[in-house]
Amino acid sequence: MTADEMAPEEAVPTGGGTRAPRVRPYTITGGRTRTRTTLAVETLVQTASALDIPTAGIPEEQRTICRLCVMPISVAEVSARVDLPLGVTRVVLDDMARGGLVVLHLQASSDDRPSRELLERVLDGLQRL
Repeated sequence: MTADEMAPEEAVPTGGGTRAPRVRPYTITGGRTRTRTTLAVETLVQTASALDIPTAGIPEEQRTICRLCVMPISVAEVSARVDLPLGVTRVVLDDMARGGLVVLHLQASSDDRPSRELLERVLDGLQRL
């Protein structure tokens, strides 16, 4: 198979009998797999400005992530909700943070233990289930 024969999109069933195009993950990141910032699955992400979520000039995946992250949400949950592989989500979030679209709440702990604040948020989330 030549490069011309390979399509960047593949058809995915949508449930209604029609097939919608699905962009392959490597096209979203431009083939990049590494981030400049280490993003753990539990790293919290929040839209930089909930009042001014951009709608023009950024890719659909980033607009969707901005809408999801009005309240802090973990990298793993973002990945699941936008239905992208975790590695792709990390690259996209890293790009968004560098562009000022989202804020990353990185865990800074000198003893490699989760902070009390993180544990309380996890407990609160579990109790709401």
